[in-house]
Parts: sequence; structure tokens; C-alpha cells
Amino acid sequence: MNDVIYQRIEKSARFQELVRKRQTFAAILSLIMLVLYVGFILLIAFAPGWLGTPLHAGTTVTRGIPIGVGLIVVSFLLTGVYVWRANGEFDRLTKQILSEVKG
Repeated sequence: MNDVIYQRIEKSARFQELVRKRQTFAAILSLIMLVLYVGFILLIAFAPGWLGTPLHAGTTVTRGIPIGVGLIVVSFLLTGVYVWRANGEFDRLTKQILSEVKG
């Protein structure tokens, strides 16, 4: 019984749409994070003096600290964006697929 349902799901056009949308969205978010992290590592490798420059006179906080914190914040934000879309559009498509297959 379950094998029949699984086969129906795999053949469903909505399932193919869901897989395509989810993979594309995950790839875009992953690419954004990869570019940001690699860019940060390249800054560390090739411009350590610039990153080590204090934000203003008399402080020990350098440019690298807010940039590093910003990367962490961006990763949380992108995770939130993925969860928001997964709980909205992707869950809606999943429910539609299940109702079509079981109905």
C-alpha cells in the first residue's frame, strides 16, 4: 500500500515542483553564505591589517569584529527565511500533494 502511495507522489507534477523549488531555494541560500564566508576568510588572508584596524581611536574593537558578528547574524536570518518559506509555501505544497495522492 505504501509503495503505491510513494510511486504516486514521485509521479506527481506538484511533487516535482516542490523538489525543484526547495532545491533551488536551498542552493541560493547556501551560495549566499558560501560567498560571504569565503569573502571573510579572504579578507583575513589578504587584508589582515585592514580588518585589524580599530573602528575609532581609543577602542580595541576592530573592523573584523562587527563583520564576523554580521556573518553570524546573516546566517541566523537566512535560516529564518528558509524556515518561514518552508512552513508556508513548502508545507502548503506538501499538503496539496498528499491530498491529491490519498484522494
